Amino acid sequence: MEQTYQYAWIIPFLPLSVPILIGVGLLLFPSATKRLRRMWTFQSVLVLSIVMLFSINFSIQELNSSATYQYIWAWIIINDFSLEFGYLIDPLTSIMSILITTVGILVLIYSDNYMFHDREYLRFFAYMSFFSTSMLGLVISSNLIQIYFFWELVGMCSYLLIGFWFTRPVAANACQKAFVTNRVGDFGLLLGILGFYWITGSFEFRDLFQIFNNLILHNELNVLFVTVCAVLVFSGAVSKSAQFPLHVWLPDAMEGPTPISALIHAATMVAAGIFLVTRLLPLFIIIPHILNFISLIGIITIFFGATLALAQKDIKRGLAYSTMSQLGYMMLALGMGSSRSALFHLITHAYSKALLFLGSGSVIHSMQTIVGYSPNKSQNMVFMGGLTKHIPITKSAFLLGTLSLCGIPPLACFWSKDEILNDSWLYSSIFGIIAWSTAGLTAFYMFRIYLLTFEGHLHAHFQNLSGKKNTSLYSLSLWGKEGFQITNKNFRFLTLVIMKKKKSVYFFSKKITRSDENVRTRSRPFLTISRFGNKKTFSYPYESDNTILVPILILVLFTLFVGFIGIPFNRVDLDILSNWLTPSINLLHQNYNNLTDWSEFAKDAVFSVSLVYFGIIIAFFLYKPPYSSFKNFDLVNSLNKTNLKGIFSDKIQNGIYAWSYNRGYIDNFYATYLIGTMRRVSEFTHFFDRQVVDGITNGVGFLSFFGGEAIKSIGGGRISSYLFLYSSYVSIFFFIYSFLFRR
Repeated sequence: MEQTYQYAWIIPFLPLSVPILIGVGLLLFPSATKRLRRMWTFQSVLVLSIVMLFSINFSIQELNSSATYQYIWAWIIINDFSLEFGYLIDPLTSIMSILITTVGILVLIYSDNYMFHDREYLRFFAYMSFFSTSMLGLVISSNLIQIYFFWELVGMCSYLLIGFWFTRPVAANACQKAFVTNRVGDFGLLLGILGFYWITGSFEFRDLFQIFNNLILHNELNVLFVTVCAVLVFSGAVSKSAQFPLHVWLPDAMEGPTPISALIHAATMVAAGIFLVTRLLPLFIIIPHILNFISLIGIITIFFGATLALAQKDIKRGLAYSTMSQLGYMMLALGMGSSRSALFHLITHAYSKALLFLGSGSVIHSMQTIVGYSPNKSQNMVFMGGLTKHIPITKSAFLLGTLSLCGIPPLACFWSKDEILNDSWLYSSIFGIIAWSTAGLTAFYMFRIYLLTFEGHLHAHFQNLSGKKNTSLYSLSLWGKEGFQITNKNFRFLTLVIMKKKKSVYFFSKKITRSDENVRTRSRPFLTISRFGNKKTFSYPYESDNTILVPILILVLFTLFVGFIGIPFNRVDLDILSNWLTPSINLLHQNYNNLTDWSEFAKDAVFSVSLVYFGIIIAFFLYKPPYSSFKNFDLVNSLNKTNLKGIFSDKIQNGIYAWSYNRGYIDNFYATYLIGTMRRVSEFTHFFDRQVVDGITNGVGFLSFFGGEAIKSIGGGRISSYLFLYSSYVSIFFFIYSFLFRR
């Protein structure tokens, strides 16, 4: 067993080979590297698959032996100071490694098709592999300094990937916002790490926990200082996992490519904060009031994420706020001391959310085939609807992901979310009420997204073919380059010409080139549906290719079955997740031997599932299209502001809509009071520096210059004249001195 563990160091370094080889290839053989670019996709998938096999092997060994393995080597030794690097293999590491690799492999396969027409295809895969390297290095780290090193690499990779299409101003602003917001939390994390080192003299987790426990038992610590250090460390997790109030970067991060959104929200960046708190939970659990603070941040995040998702028009931003709310559930579980529930929900949510994001990418990919659709329109649910008959496989997969995230049994998220809901009620009745009511809100806004996207008619299609206004549509590439203009007057004619000539527009390229995107005439052997089985001409939108659908269908299997690893059986030895986490459970002094029996579990689940169905019914009542033709469909009233007369007053309706659509006014608050105040202070500092500090310096220089110019005419080279002036100055000085200081 130890021989296998000795090779664990290759886990983060195998994916690093891909960006290195891509860089060397572009430097030495640029033409061949670009021509054989799909080879790098195969290599990326291959190395990540090897890492996945290593992680699975470690997990099997831990299930059999319930052991952990740590290897450390000294890097810097100066007197009493020692900085060591190494790796720690335990159940937490195995869980995170399997999660990162499985989701990462599926996202890479998906990205091959999704990014195929992008000019920066190689750069994308280099960033993706480096992102995987950073996250894998973070989860196997054995000390806080090593975690902080990879923590910053994760932030850097997210900055590069969110701003992948950096020539688009919105993408450039989004990556800058994510970078700056995370710097706030990362600075607090660094201060907290240094504070704990000052207390214990060690960065290693095991030494840190043991020394800290001894100091607490002997009452040798300043409680206030320890609490401040713990809060500073937790601030790093707050920013990375998009907890209130540092969550503002998460919805803007949707400007990156959809595969990046899936990876960030499922298994990498936002999971890093949950991992850090779980790793340090033995430390937090003995510090007074820290767990209460963590649970408070979690419950606030749950509520904010759910309410801000209610009125979003962008499909990816709606899913982003959903991620924020679910991360709040995980943080609430950690605040209640239940690492098992938090990790269980992290696993189930990761696969369900990856399914939803990749499904939304398939929707966006299909919507972009509509002539004249810009990227903004292809993500806006206002321009969707009626996609069920066009993309039935994506629709079915998206529906399963939606049901899972809502908590419908027996799908994955039901088992983990129900555990957290039950624990929250036992922990605090107020927290329980908020958590349970938010479960109903989750069902409401998730089915709102589903209904607006897939049900009814294709809104923009009917609007442009039968609308009376001469609305202009533009073809925009993902770099913001403006293409040709299409108006309703020639819309029908241009569509017929394109169908006849079988040409379309690359929406991932500057030029209008020949492709087979808008209307496909080909066979699809993968699809078993009869009307898709034969060679047929497809009008827009259309179902995605097999390399997009296969990862989605694999994630459907995970969504259906991964929840069974944590089902609360009556027998402890049948609970796979608890057995998997045995060393970590012992470390956290938690006891899971008294598991809930099925009767109690069913009673607790009835109420939560009832709330979920209530939210679904309300969503169907408000967003299920009641119309049979386009002329009866009021786009603005039905989508932008759903008519709630007879249920709420218009004032409450408008207030809820404005609160959600404007992101709770938190961004406006930051822009007005935080950024505005900093800008005014900066302007005052600039004025003070230029006018006062530089003014004094420049004034002295000017006075010296003009004084010298004036005095130089006095100097005639005569010593008698100099003596006369000197005597005069001395006389004047003594006269003034005697006048001012006379007694």
